[in-house]
Amino acid sequence: MKRKTKQAIKKTVLISAILCGLFIVLSIVALEEQQQSYSPANLSEQVLDYRPVVEKYAAQYDVKEHVDVLLAMMMQESGGRGDDPMQSSESYCGSRGCIEDPELSIKQGVHYFSNTLEEADGDVMLAVQSYNFGKGFIDYVEAKSGEYTQEAAVNFSQEMYASSDNQAKFRCPREEAQKINACYGDIYYVRDVMAYTEDASEK
Repeated sequence: MKRKTKQAIKKTVLISAILCGLFIVLSIVALEEQQQSYSPANLSEQVLDYRPVVEKYAAQYDVKEHVDVLLAMMMQESGGRGDDPMQSSESYCGSRGCIEDPELSIKQGVHYFSNTLEEADGDVMLAVQSYNFGKGFIDYVEAKSGEYTQEAAVNFSQEMYASSDNQAKFRCPREEAQKINACYGDIYYVRDVMAYTEDASEK
């Protein structure tokens, strides 16, 4: 009787240990799946492939917490295509098309964003719009409300467009921007970039 009791106890302990181990394994798998399921909405595979490179330079330039924003900016700029996926040639050499190496494009883009973020006193939306408009937008906003607003973006675009000696150089791809003569840069850049940072599971 005692032998049977001991065997039953051993069997119970063994089964409990197996079930406990199985629970731990399943918990780890579920956690990994949950982590993998998070992805900013609508980012292309080309953009996601550049995440390690973006993380590398985000760490170098102390903007690690903004990796998803940087990936969203790349998506808005190029969808991850071409030799200059961050479209950072102008901030690098003053003209389009001078960067022909994707890693250099990302390095320059992240560096430029880190500079705009610092000059914008941590205002992410102001930094993002300034990536598109140029750092002059930061001075403009600081002289007005002191923080990013959609209205400020529209007003700045209109003023820059109106004061240009050669308006033909502005493509103005958005019909709504054309109607209000806000053809300098992209007045909805922040809105569209931030939309890409949303969790795909929320869609």
